Amino acid sequence: MDPFKNMGDWKRNMDNFFGDSFWNEFEGVLKPPLPQVNLYQKEKEIVCIVNLPGVSNLKNIDIFVHHATLEIRGSIDMKEAEGQVVREEILHGNFERKIDLPFPVRREKVDASYQRGLLVIRLHRLMKNDDKKTRLEIVDMED
Repeated sequence: MDPFKNMGDWKRNMDNFFGDSFWNEFEGVLKPPLPQVNLYQKEKEIVCIVNLPGVSNLKNIDIFVHHATLEIRGSIDMKEAEGQVVREEILHGNFERKIDLPFPVRREKVDASYQRGLLVIRLHRLMKNDDKKTRLEIVDMED
């Protein structure tokens, strides 16, 4: 038996009782942050793999690097999502995600590529102080 089967009905009842903004305080607890991220640290490099299914225009995804922070903004669209939701496990919509990195990185030595729904960002350790913010271009590996 699925204990979360009736969660949608329960949430709608709570929305009616407490108001729609009640759930904003629990956003990160009830559903994982969007998009999902895996971060791998090596001695002088960080590899960030971001789950971004169905992105058709990479120019709509913004990636910024600033010192020890990676920021990703954009939107995951699901054009086929029509009708009443019966089960919703794939997160979608607008997102903005700031990720604290384990060490400062070089903004001029960052590579980003996208293939089969995964955005792979390679960042290299900064050996000196650099406090400018840079927007990255993403290479579409499916062309």
